[in-house]
Amino acid sequence: MFSARELSPAVELVREERAPEAVVVAAGSDFETLPPAQAEDLGLLVDALDPISCPGEWLPDDAPALLRRFAGGDFTVGMPGDGSVVWSRQTSPPVVIVKPRVEGSPASFVDFLVAEALVELSVTAPGARADDDVATPAPEHFLPFFGSTYRELAAATTLGPNATYQLANALYEGWLGLHTRDVFASWVDAEDERATLGEAWVDAGERLESRLDGLSREVARGETEFADAAELACSGFKHDVDVPSPFAALATDAYRERAAPFAVRWAEKTFDALAD
Repeated sequence: MFSARELSPAVELVREERAPEAVVVAAGSDFETLPPAQAEDLGLLVDALDPISCPGEWLPDDAPALLRRFAGGDFTVGMPGDGSVVWSRQTSPPVVIVKPRVEGSPASFVDFLVAEALVELSVTAPGARADDDVATPAPEHFLPFFGSTYRELAAATTLGPNATYQLANALYEGWLGLHTRDVFASWVDAEDERATLGEAWVDAGERLESRLDGLSREVARGETEFADAAELACSGFKHDVDVPSPFAALATDAYRERAAPFAVRWAEKTFDALAD
């Protein structure tokens, strides 16, 4: 099911700098969420497994079944919205998993996705100091990121449970992007192989900008669902591109530092305004 993936020199430099303990593997088949039996195959490549478990009271009554399973303590790797490369700290050492769906994509872009995952592994949790002797790593999913405030987020929106899931995932990915974008920007002028990763980061950002243009009008006219717009806009944070309102209010140091409570307050204000 899994095999060690050879890394390009650029990605190996990032791994050594940001997550030297991480193991990068290729998955034998595509997945959104690995069944526990298949996820446990990772045990052949790592030293130990430590599944996440979250309190059930964090979840709204109508939370999707898959999110309940994730919270319940089953060894769940990968969730909807994770993309082509996922990472997990439910293993020791942590793993980065590359899905077969990357086949056919430019090698430089795939390298960037793997490097991005390695950088995300180095992000610290809300309130943690990056220079602490033992900094707490950021959670790998939005549920432990929001914690008990996930119920508040769901109550603040007028979205259904699946769209609320999508919005929460977008907000979490956006928060990660606020932490990683300075690292990506530093690669642009790197004097080693990481410059190729910087080029891929810039190229992806330029292509994203054209999709963000007019996004607010599309939402207002009902042409784009709010959660879809949030997903697109929040992906712009990591590329340090301008995003439209109301998402621009999140592309700030305040969100980077205050994390989930800031996102919940933003949702309350945003959906109150939409209701007027």
